[in-house]
Amino acid sequence: MSGVPTSFHLGPLIFHTYGFGLAIAVYTAYLYARRRLIRAGVSVDPFARLTIWLLLSGLAGARLANIATNWHYYRGHPGRWLAIWQGGLASFGGIAAALVVGLILQRRWWPGTPLAQFTDALVPALIAGWALGRVLGPQFMVSGGGHLTHQWFGLHYAGQAGKRVPVPLIQGAEDGLLWLALLGLEHFRRGRALGVVTAAGMIVWGLVRALDERLLLGQESHSGSIGVQIAGVVLAVAGVVTLIVHWPARTTHDRDASPKVQGSSAPPT
Repeated sequence: MSGVPTSFHLGPLIFHTYGFGLAIAVYTAYLYARRRLIRAGVSVDPFARLTIWLLLSGLAGARLANIATNWHYYRGHPGRWLAIWQGGLASFGGIAAALVVGLILQRRWWPGTPLAQFTDALVPALIAGWALGRVLGPQFMVSGGGHLTHQWFGLHYAGQAGKRVPVPLIQGAEDGLLWLALLGLEHFRRGRALGVVTAAGMIVWGLVRALDERLLLGQESHSGSIGVQIAGVVLAVAGVVTLIVHWPARTTHDRDASPKVQGSSAPPT
């Protein structure tokens, strides 16, 4: 790995490098998502509030999921439950909590906007932010690598002996490619069925995340390897259902663009 430290001191305070990286990724994703919503014709007046709620609920969900899957470490030590500065966040727990909160607030603050229109604008921005976050976050945290490897691409990570598979960089590249693919799909199906971009993102991201956990992390995961794999498959299945529901549907743009059939009341020619 590079010589970037995993943490640095400022007086009595300790700052973790990966935290700054994640903050940059979150802010970038927020700006990008806001721009995409505006381009999709969606009001962004309450979007800052939504982002705060998603961050808080995602943080809480990720922490609770980590506690549940590592109960042997937290049992009998309630002081550890809130010590998030020591690490311990499960991504799917955060996604699940933020998803519930997001669905409720979307219906409350954007009642006239179809959910699929909202998520189609949001999902590519979330994927892009996730890609940036993997590169700037876990890459610089303690024990951020995967399995031991003797291959040329292996990197050294703090808290782990030997060279490790650079899982954060691999996942950043995977998510970056998925982001580009979603943009291509969006361009190809512009003005057509809503929800397809959302469904594609759910399917691919869920399957790839499950495979990464199975092949690159496995039992070395601190968030419950089997649980992550199951959650990835469940997300992919939900994406398939979303795709089936939305693929044949036509948007308002399609209906408006369809030729109108003249009725008997049409003026004679």
